[in-house]
Amino acid sequence: MKKVNSNSRRDFMKFLGLGSLATVVPTVSSAETIPHVVVVGGGFAGATCAKYLKMWGGSSIDVTVIEANSTYVSPILSNLVLNGQKTTSDLSFTYGSYSSKYGINMVHSTVNAVDKTNQTLTLANGNTVNYDKLVLAPGIDFMKTNDYDISKVPHAWKAGEQTNLLKAQIDAMNDGDTFTMTIPAAPYRCPPGPYERACVVADYLKNTKGHTNSKVVVLDANAKIIVEEETFGAKFSEYGVEYKPSTTVTNVDDTSKTVTYIEAGSSKTLASTVLNVIPNQKAASVIFTAGVNSGNWAPINPLSYESVLASGIYVIGDSQATGQPKAGHIGNSEAKVCADAILRTLSGTALYASPKTNSACYSPTSATEASWLTGVFKYDADTQTMVASNTAAGASSTANYPKMFNWSGNLFADTFA
Repeated sequence: MKKVNSNSRRDFMKFLGLGSLATVVPTVSSAETIPHVVVVGGGFAGATCAKYLKMWGGSSIDVTVIEANSTYVSPILSNLVLNGQKTTSDLSFTYGSYSSKYGINMVHSTVNAVDKTNQTLTLANGNTVNYDKLVLAPGIDFMKTNDYDISKVPHAWKAGEQTNLLKAQIDAMNDGDTFTMTIPAAPYRCPPGPYERACVVADYLKNTKGHTNSKVVVLDANAKIIVEEETFGAKFSEYGVEYKPSTTVTNVDDTSKTVTYIEAGSSKTLASTVLNVIPNQKAASVIFTAGVNSGNWAPINPLSYESVLASGIYVIGDSQATGQPKAGHIGNSEAKVCADAILRTLSGTALYASPKTNSACYSPTSATEASWLTGVFKYDADTQTMVASNTAAGASSTANYPKMFNWSGNLFADTFA
C-alpha cells in the first residue's frame, strides 16, 4: 500500500497544530478490502475532507462523496451578488476535475436512511452504499416560524437561486421603499454574514441606486451585534440602518410582505417592500436521520470529530456542536483534522492530542470596503473542548477589499481545486 510522507502534508499538519507527521496511512494487505470512507456533503467541509483523505491516504483508501447538487454555489462572497460585484456563476464550483484529480467517487443524491449496525446508507436514487467510516458534512437546515413561501420571502442563506431571487427584489426597489432583514438566534451559519448583508444592501441602495429615502431595517434575535460589534455598529450609523436587537419573529406573511415580531414584550407588525427572513437554524436532516444529534446539533470529540453518540461516524462543518463558528473557512480547517484522525484510526495510530483550527473571514461592508476577523481554536485537555485564542479583527477599509478576494480565492482553491 502507498504511504504518504510528503512535505505538503507536514506543512498542513504544522498549520493545524498537528505536529510532526507519523505514519498514519492505513496499511492494508492485498488480501484485505481497502477501507471505504463516505463523505455526505460537498461543501467547504465535506469536499476538503474527501480531498485530503485521498491526498494523504492515496491508494490505501477509497473515498466517496454523496452530494445532492452537481454544482456548489459558495455562500462566501454571496452577499456581493446583491450589489452586482459578483454573480452566482462566479461562485459556482463543479466536481468533475476535482473528482478525477484525486480519485474521488462522486454520487449526486441524498441519504434517506443510515444503518449504523451494518454501516450502510440508503440513497434517494435507490442505491445503497457501504462504509467503513462515515463523515457527515451536510451544512444547516432551517426552523421557519410558519409555512411561508421562500420564493416570495427569500432567505438567501443557501447561495444560488435564493441569492438571485433576493437580488431581483432589491433591484426592483424604488426610492422610499423598505428592506427588512431578520437575523436568527445564535448559533447560525456565518456569524458576520447578516450584518455584512445589511451593510452591503444599505450601501447599494444609497450609493449605487441613489436612494435618499429608502430604509434598511434589521430585526436581530440576539441581544446585540454578536461579532465585530464596533465595525458593524459604525457602518449601521453611517448608512442609517434601523437596528432592533432582542426581537423574536413569530409570523411571516409572504403575500403582504409583513413580519410579526416580539420586541420588549410587545407584538409588532412591520410591512416591507423586500422582506429577507433568515430563519433560526439547526443541523441538516441527515444528522437526525443518523441519530447523532443532541438537540439541534451534533456533539463530537474535538480530537477527531467522531460523534460521541455513534462510533465510526464523524461530523464536521456547520452541523457540529463544538462551539466553534459555523463557516466555510473553519469547516475547511476541521475537515483536515478529521481526515488526519480517520487515517490515524484506520492505521491503529493514536490521535494527535493538541489539534488547532483556524477561523478567518473578510466581510464586505460596501462595494469598496471590507473588514476582517480571525481566531485560532485549540483543544483544551481539561475541558475536552475547543477554546478560542489569538483572536483579532480589522476595521472596515478599502485596503481590505482586494485582500478579501485573495483570502477567498485561496480557500476556494484549497477546497475544490
